[in-house]
Amino acid sequence: MEIRAIKASETWKIRHEVMWPEQPFEFVQLAEDNLGLHFGVFIEGKLVSIVSCFITDDEMQFRKLATLQEYQGKGIASELLNFVLKLAKEKGLKKVWCNARSNKKTFYEKFGMSDTHKIFTKAGKNFTIMTILF
Repeated sequence: MEIRAIKASETWKIRHEVMWPEQPFEFVQLAEDNLGLHFGVFIEGKLVSIVSCFITDDEMQFRKLATLQEYQGKGIASELLNFVLKLAKEKGLKKVWCNARSNKKTFYEKFGMSDTHKIFTKAGKNFTIMTILF
């Protein structure tokens, strides 16, 4: 398993397939993608998991953490999230947060993230904002 920086456009296929297959492909192309840092997990040369990070001042939001279905449950997203949290610490950031799907909240809690109870719905999916302070 190798984690490395990738282009925003390399995240779109997995974003669409895993997170928003019922939406048009353009739905997963964020206007701010060119401002972010994007990382992928490669297994035997195949991109299997992705995340996008956006830094503003002393905080980072990570978005679109997704792993191909056949690679889920193997700890790959956990490795990628640990990588992102370590990166944030190395950059001296004070806060990392994400808009987590409500049914995935317990996954993020394993990394010390807390539910802010700020809940919203997007395209029929329920989300809550999760955060961790350093």
